[in-house]
Amino acid sequence: MSDFKFNEFVDILRRLRKECPWDREQTNDSIKMATIEEAYEALDAINNKDYKELKEELGDLLLHVVFHSVIAEEDGHFNLDEVIDGISKKLIRRHPHVFGGVTVEDTAEVMKNWEAIKLGEGKSSVLSGVPISMPALHRAFRMQEKAAKTGFEWQSLDQVKEKIIEERGELEEAEESGDFAKLEEEFGDYLFALTNYARFKKINPENALNLASKKFEQRFGFIESELAKENRNPSEASLEEMLELWNKSKSGG
Repeated sequence: MSDFKFNEFVDILRRLRKECPWDREQTNDSIKMATIEEAYEALDAINNKDYKELKEELGDLLLHVVFHSVIAEEDGHFNLDEVIDGISKKLIRRHPHVFGGVTVEDTAEVMKNWEAIKLGEGKSSVLSGVPISMPALHRAFRMQEKAAKTGFEWQSLDQVKEKIIEERGELEEAEESGDFAKLEEEFGDYLFALTNYARFKKINPENALNLASKKFEQRFGFIESELAKENRNPSEASLEEMLELWNKSKSGG
């Protein structure tokens, strides 16, 4: 993209901030959830391998980056040039094997150096860069991933499986105790252990759960469509009927 195209785009945003009542009223806080929504829409396009849609969604994400920056500039916090300059310097600083004299053997060493450099930048912890507002399953995955890069990692799949069995036992003990707070805590530990298994097997748990949810949606949709042929909905059918249709959907209808 030429500098002219980018500057023209920024000028459009600046004009909207002056001349459009809605755009003028927005704040970083008011558009923050829309920013997240646009990121998820880009993710959907990537998952669907819909590159026409991805192109549009990346434009929407770029809009939000510039929009947030223009608002911050107006409020005297920082400007877009500083955003670009900051990320450029960060990329150079965190890739000494490209822009400096550091030699690395593989991706694992690159990532280990990356985390060490971040700590040298003033991060209080390897885990401090994992956003609290990130979806819990993905946050657990990222924390485990970051800790593993420091060497804090199970040495075998058997150890990972043993931890799952241990957490499952503690979950059952909590269930028997009738202590809901303890049950919730142990359920979280069990999920965390399952997430660790997924990471160890190079499965993204967020993707895996999304696939399971999509499968559930398709099979339950089959139940609804079959019942609709009789002018009924699921609440008017017995569990046995619905399970029969569920199994039918699994075999391709």
